Order: sequence, then C-alpha cells, then structure tokens
Amino acid sequence: MNEVYQALQTLRAPIQQGEYDLHRLVMDALDAGGIPWEHEVKLAPRCRIDLMCGGVGIEVKRGKVDRARLLTQLRKYADCEQVQGLILVTEKTVALPYTIYGKPVRLVCLNRLWGIAL
Repeated sequence: MNEVYQALQTLRAPIQQGEYDLHRLVMDALDAGGIPWEHEVKLAPRCRIDLMCGGVGIEVKRGKVDRARLLTQLRKYADCEQVQGLILVTEKTVALPYTIYGKPVRLVCLNRLWGIAL
C-alpha cells in the first residue's frame, strides 16, 4: 500500500482534467513507479473500482465529492475480499476514516500536491 501511495504522491494534474484523464495520470504514475495495475476491475456484481494494484484499490474522483455517497461506495469496495486497502485520488480534500472494515484508507488530494489551496 505504501509503495502505491508514494507513487501517487508524484502526481501533478493540470486543472480541469476529465476523470479519465486523471485515470491516465494515475496509471502513468504507477507505471513510472514500476507498479502493475488493472483498470476498471469488477469486484462483484455492480461493483467496479477504477484501478487495482494487487490488493490495493484506487478510486479516482473529480470535482466536488458527495461524502456520504463516496463512503457508501468505499464500503462496498472494502467489503470485497480481494481489496486489502483503498486509496482515493481526488482534486479536493474530503474527510475519510483511516480504515473501513479494518482495511486502511488513504487520500491523495491533487490540490495539496501542488502545495497551494485552490
């Protein structure tokens, strides 16, 4: 999980990217870190996560995030056996628990990676 998180800390996303553009930036950062990934992974019926790196699931969110809806989605992912940890990549900060169902949750906030508040 730490290796994936560190690779994502290198992201510098231009403002106004589409969600799939952000997916591509995440995949490029993982490639640069030598981390294998799978895109749009089906975890269960009607449950597909943006990326998986081994047991680490990555969800990418663009724009303002509905926290309640997001937590429901992350719980659904965390409930899947193959998910051992979750990393959320967002443009803006969102409050997350440190764990969901005992699985670690980390946040990569793109605005913070630039070192400025947008």
